[in-house]
Amino acid sequence: PVGVGKTTVAWMVSELLEQANVAHACIDIDALRWHYPRPLDDPFSTRLAMKNLAAIWANFQEYGATHLVVADVIEEPEDLNRYRATIPSAEIFVVRLRASLETLAQRIRQREIGDGLEWHLARAPVLVEIMERNKLENLLVETDSKPIKQIAEEILAAWLPRVIY
Repeated sequence: PVGVGKTTVAWMVSELLEQANVAHACIDIDALRWHYPRPLDDPFSTRLAMKNLAAIWANFQEYGATHLVVADVIEEPEDLNRYRATIPSAEIFVVRLRASLETLAQRIRQREIGDGLEWHLARAPVLVEIMERNKLENLLVETDSKPIKQIAEEILAAWLPRVIY
């Protein structure tokens, strides 16, 4: 959910992949959907994000990337289906990061300013509930009081154990 540390963990996973000499790319999907105004029928600009991801992934592959690390919120099975349609040959490994509601609120307050603060504070528990119900992940990682590097190592040990370790 929002505030759990998806982008920070993705960057650390990317850094560890680089240290292991694994050709990869790392994307925060929010960067591919950030524009205004957004269509009324696609308030999170998901279609644009997937269109941009398809183009960018092709470019990364041209430059040798074999793995892709993406920071995104995955709520419903349809979200995964969009990734499957966008990158049809991908073997998708979903990691869900989990933190207590108190930790999420603390992280959101440190990060958000203006009108976005209240929206993110209200959205976090909704996303937690959706994710707990749907359980779309291949791996669940608890993040409370855990160093970022330890979280990233846990992910890589489950995702690419033969490549990294």
